[in-house]
Amino acid sequence: MTMLDGSIPRYRPPAPVPIDRRLGLLRLLVKLARNPVECWSAEFFREPIVRVRLPFAEAVLVHEPLAIKRVLLENSANYIKDPLQRRVLASGLADGLIGVEGTRWEAQRRTLAPLFAKRSVNSFTRPMLRTASRLAAKWRELGAGAVVDVAAEMTLTTLNVLALTIFSDGIGGDFEKLRLAMNSYFGAIGRIGLFDLLGAPAWIPRLSQSHLRRTMTYFERLIDEVIEVRRRKLSMNGAEVGGGDLLSLLLRAPDPSTGQSMSSNEVKSNILTFLSAGHETTANALAWSIFLLSQSTWWRDRVREEAARELAGPADGLVDRLVVTRAVVEEALRLYPPIAALSRMALDADVLAGTGVKAGSLIVIAPYVLHRHLRLWHSPDIFDPSRFLIKKNEINRFAYLPFGVGPRTCIGASFAMQEAVIVLAVLLNSFEFELLDEARVWPVQRVTLRPGPLPTRISYRPDAVRTDCCDAVRSRPCELQDVEPSS
Repeated sequence: MTMLDGSIPRYRPPAPVPIDRRLGLLRLLVKLARNPVECWSAEFFREPIVRVRLPFAEAVLVHEPLAIKRVLLENSANYIKDPLQRRVLASGLADGLIGVEGTRWEAQRRTLAPLFAKRSVNSFTRPMLRTASRLAAKWRELGAGAVVDVAAEMTLTTLNVLALTIFSDGIGGDFEKLRLAMNSYFGAIGRIGLFDLLGAPAWIPRLSQSHLRRTMTYFERLIDEVIEVRRRKLSMNGAEVGGGDLLSLLLRAPDPSTGQSMSSNEVKSNILTFLSAGHETTANALAWSIFLLSQSTWWRDRVREEAARELAGPADGLVDRLVVTRAVVEEALRLYPPIAALSRMALDADVLAGTGVKAGSLIVIAPYVLHRHLRLWHSPDIFDPSRFLIKKNEINRFAYLPFGVGPRTCIGASFAMQEAVIVLAVLLNSFEFELLDEARVWPVQRVTLRPGPLPTRISYRPDAVRTDCCDAVRSRPCELQDVEPSS
């Protein structure tokens, strides 16, 4: 570890070293099946736009901000989700917000937008604090030197946040079983095989489909039960049931423009979307943040000082005051973006930053590459949250895409960021973290970018601010699922 700016230690977190030359087709297939993030060669981190010939189409890999702006914002109607990406999303999410296109997407976005307005997200501060405080209390009960898998614990925590905020009366079922099913689900749909690269139709069987069907059957049964319980409550008690949570909104809210309600499949797909994407990306951001701070004592101490000061204050405006904590999360999202790559298909020919694009071309934008691009970032492989403090205004909006950009920006981005910042502040205030030597931390791409298991020794800090005693947490009883912590 060297020093940054003469005083701050430089830490280079684990990541694949870009290979010198592009992979041949056979090696590419092996890498894509095992871990796509290991496929990138050095030229992609140097050049703004690179052409690649795939078996079924020409791919244009775009990591130039003006070209990205053209694809995702200025001419977004010309760039639709390609067959490969739709295949990845087809299992359960195809009828939800991230899977549909055109007028169906517009209608769903209008219907769901009120839940994620700034006022609504701010109202979730106290439930998020309660969730984090309950986790801290459970960890305290384990005793000094207990070992937990931080990655698994963050998944359970973000599921609990959804139970308190999005599905206000809980989602039922066994949370550990649900966590494992989600992990299996993302692992299965995230694999890219030979049939996908050859553009084979979706009806041709893939090896992972049998297991995926069993997982989807479990999800659908669980979601059907949740919907049925809520429908009964709504029929008996009316609008007060569930308040303004997502489930009630999905079941009763018409499109503001057309008055049409969502179909049953759309409701089910959006519930699965928010259960999966709504927790998986935030859980990974938290796991990576805790890991990075466990390796960087300088930044850990800055976060801890800020957390102790601000958690002692009022809950209102808390996230806005956790400036350093937010910068750490933003840097974790830069180094390990939840969605490592996204793709579009050009309907018509276009020009991207002086480069011609043919109709039918596959456009690939990889936030993982973009966030480490040598033309856009100084020392891009170094963990340096100060980028988002003293130099944040210098970051090009189209060079940093943890939640996408343009019309299809992640609708839950502000919710996810608020949740991650609050949970991280509470846990860093409360515990020392020591990653075990046996941990093999490595980014693995399975739709989201995961760190793998993070076995960590935790010790409660006796001088920590007790957030479970503050007004924000005492304001009503904690309603978390009874999930046993890892050991």
